[in-house]
Amino acid sequence: MRAMGGERVEQAVADAVAVLRAATERDWETPRAGRLEWSCRHTAEHVAGCLIAYAGQLAGHAQNAYVPFDITLDDGTDNEGVLQVVETTGALLAAAFRATPREVRAFHPYPFRSANREGFAAMGVAEVLLHTHDIAEGLGLPYEPPAELAEYVLTRIFPHVQPGPDPFRTLLWATGRGELPGRAPVTEWRWSNNLVLPTDRLTLQGVTPAAAADLAVGGDGGFEWLGGGPFEGTREAAGMVLKAYEAGVHRPEFGLFALVRREDGLAVGAMGFHGVPDEEGTAEVGYDLVAGARGHGYATEALRALARWALARDDVRALFATVDHDNAPSQAVLGRVGFRQVSEEFGEEGLLAYELLG
Repeated sequence: MRAMGGERVEQAVADAVAVLRAATERDWETPRAGRLEWSCRHTAEHVAGCLIAYAGQLAGHAQNAYVPFDITLDDGTDNEGVLQVVETTGALLAAAFRATPREVRAFHPYPFRSANREGFAAMGVAEVLLHTHDIAEGLGLPYEPPAELAEYVLTRIFPHVQPGPDPFRTLLWATGRGELPGRAPVTEWRWSNNLVLPTDRLTLQGVTPAAAADLAVGGDGGFEWLGGGPFEGTREAAGMVLKAYEAGVHRPEFGLFALVRREDGLAVGAMGFHGVPDEEGTAEVGYDLVAGARGHGYATEALRALARWALARDDVRALFATVDHDNAPSQAVLGRVGFRQVSEEFGEEGLLAYELLG
């Protein structure tokens, strides 16, 4: 799965500027931008500010807050000058994306207080698409960005939104800018960067719908894998994530996590949930490791972290897991984390069942 963030930012900016450049001789100060309270001019300046802010977060590897700077346009800057600034700040974000290592995360407040380079690129593309729509609406201009740009945004920072046949209409609906048949209007929204849980030797990195789709068809999901690729169970779990996303029932915090080794950035396995907690607050977990990573305690370390995070939530009362009778290593992992056996013949396959109470 090739990292497309830089290209997508450049594509979004070029497409938006081409549309808006046709109206640079018009008044941008008076008309409001779509449903916003801002003028078209202020909205365009806001896009440039977001693009440079995201580039700064990546370039500075900011960890606890936004880097404290802003941009100010020179007095007398005309509308064409504003578009030049948008082009420049878009190029800076694309360059920062390409210069940032895959494993770097920087501060962003929503919802888990960090984002990787793909997240910042997707947020930048979202700012361009949505606010160009707003400006175009205010100026009475037609605007229809390429579908792959909206899909890029939806599959990376809107994992909770069920995809529709028209990605841009779906994105507009998800951000309170339009209607979709059969869906209630959206009045409040936030995008959702992937959750990452740290341990001493690993990071558990939430798998986005884009990554899940790639893994499910034999790709690497954007990760570099020890041994060249994940175990088959990871691909099956990615398929489950993708089905849940397509059905509109995916909750990313109860999805799949890649287990990435800190020392070299290699993914050594995956762990996650089979779905959201049931009515009694029980969530089922599963995991696997690539062959070369077994026997080093990675599964135990990751499961402890995931269990601690899950059981601290109000909506999780217990965790549940099933294991084959002949899978002694996995049984040992569950035992070390504190799971207790509750059944010897669970389900049609007669599996061992384990439970960990909060």
